Amino acid sequence: QVRLVVSGGGSVQAGGSLKLSCAVSGYTYSDNCLGWFRQIPGSEREAVFVMYTGGGYRYVADFVKERFTITRANHQNTMNLHLHNLKHDDTAMYYCAFNSVERHLCSAFDQYQTWGQGIQVTVSS
Repeated sequence: QVRLVVSGGGSVQAGGSLKLSCAVSGYTYSDNCLGWFRQIPGSEREAVFVMYTGGGYRYVADFVKERFTITRANHQNTMNLHLHNLKHDDTAMYYCAFNSVERHLCSAFDQYQTWGQGIQVTVSS
């Protein structure tokens, strides 16, 4: 059973930085869809960064604009989202998500099967 454990987040002033980590375990196949999503109060959940771990697909939301970066650690089992130059509009609940499907299905954001617990990011202006 796939398990996602999320850590990081918190509160920061505008212009600051935060790091979110998603540790993935229990998966069977080495190549999967993995990504970060967020939900701003009153809005629908949106994708922030999504990738196929086997390569060949990467989605980066327009609002990221080179402010957010992704790194992987722990033998590729942890995906870190580094948030820089944060804005008040980035205030949201952030989620890590996983889907064991083929690469072309990574963009089916509403069909991800496994979600980590949400983690709050609050940016004060």
